[in-house]
Amino acid sequence: MSEATCLDRAAAEVTVRKAARALARAGLVGAYGHCSVRLGDDELLVCASKAMGTILPTDAGTVVPINGPLPEGVLGEVRVHQQIYRRRPDVGAICRVFPREVLTMSVLGESPQCRHGLSAFFHPRPAYWDDARLMRTDELAAGVARALGSGAGIILRGNGAVLAAGNMQQALALCVYLEDMCRIELTIRATGRTVDAPLLSDEEAMKRADWNGRVEQRMWDHLTFGDPEP
Repeated sequence: MSEATCLDRAAAEVTVRKAARALARAGLVGAYGHCSVRLGDDELLVCASKAMGTILPTDAGTVVPINGPLPEGVLGEVRVHQQIYRRRPDVGAICRVFPREVLTMSVLGESPQCRHGLSAFFHPRPAYWDDARLMRTDELAAGVARALGSGAGIILRGNGAVLAAGNMQQALALCVYLEDMCRIELTIRATGRTVDAPLLSDEEAMKRADWNGRVEQRMWDHLTFGDPEP
């Protein structure tokens, strides 16, 4: 995982709004979901508490303490953002998403295997949280953060996923990669030929999990193209 990026308030506001709308356009969230960026050691900025695809350029996010109670009006599951930032100084952005294939995979009781190149960022596989309750208590949010550990993402049983990265561009890309992983895994299982689909080796994954070459920026440009904010 790369070093966390900390944004000033103005840049952070634009970033979370663009990310929220991009996630909605890509079908990775519907009415529910949220994203945030780290402002520093003590604060995060989370997007407005509304359906992400409806967030307007005039909709401000909310500054939330990394250690402390949630401000009034902030969604309860933002607790998981607090818990992850608290434990992971390398994390600069978090996305809470509900992609279709991830949701389908989640109810099978396990996470997908690393089989294609972009799955390398989750090697050996994404974490899995076997509890369908929403993370609206500090106890549950802390449990998810511990289960995530140093990984890039965690799938929640019947409840979507949480992705964590050094910056929002990477976090957005990871949302796409995780959905692709689940789509590929489910498709392979439907054929009944999982033994014919090799897994990434440790060496292959180490070489492929590389953000060099503007990997995340190209995905960001792709997903935010046409956004109303520059």
